Amino acid sequence: MPNENISRRTFLKVGGTSAAATAAVILKPACAATPPAALAPNTSHTLLPYLTKFVTTASQLNQGTPLTFSYPDASSPCMAIKLGLPVPGGVGPNKDIVAYSMMCTHMGCPVMFDGGTNTFKCGCHYSMFDAEKAGQMIAGQATENLPRIRLLYDEKTGKISANGVDGMLYGRQANVI
Repeated sequence: MPNENISRRTFLKVGGTSAAATAAVILKPACAATPPAALAPNTSHTLLPYLTKFVTTASQLNQGTPLTFSYPDASSPCMAIKLGLPVPGGVGPNKDIVAYSMMCTHMGCPVMFDGGTNTFKCGCHYSMFDAEKAGQMIAGQATENLPRIRLLYDEKTGKISANGVDGMLYGRQANVI
C-alpha cells in the first residue's frame, strides 16, 4: 500500500465541504417544499381578546386619589388615577387619567400610589414606577415596567372603561385566561 500523507488542512477542507454538502442536500427539499405563505402561524404569541369593562366616570375621580378595580379578571387588582396633567396614554377630558396593575413586576407585592411624586412604590423591595411615563421602572429590584391598563373614554357619558393591558401581569403566562 502506498503511504499517503494528508495534511491537516486538506483533511479539514474535505471534511468541512462534505458536511456542508450533506446538510444542503438534506435541508434543501424541506425548505423548498414549503413556501413561506404556507407556514403555520406562530402560536407562541397568540393574543386572546380583552373584554371591555366599565371602571368609573371621569367626574368621580379626584386628582391624586386612586380608585381600585380588577381587570382583566377578579384576581388582577388595578388602580386608576387622575394625575392632574396630560400624559401619554391618558384619557378623560384633560388626558390625565391612567390605570396600572397593582402587582409589582418583581415579586407580585402590592404597589401603592404616591400622589406627591406621581409614582407607584413597592413596600417589599422598594421598586418605584413612574405613573407619568407609562409605568416605567425607575428604581429597585423590578426589571419590567408596571403593566398599564388601556382605558377608553366616552366623551358623551364621561364613562371610563378598561379594554386591554400593556405588559405582562405578574405571575402570568398570558393576561387573559
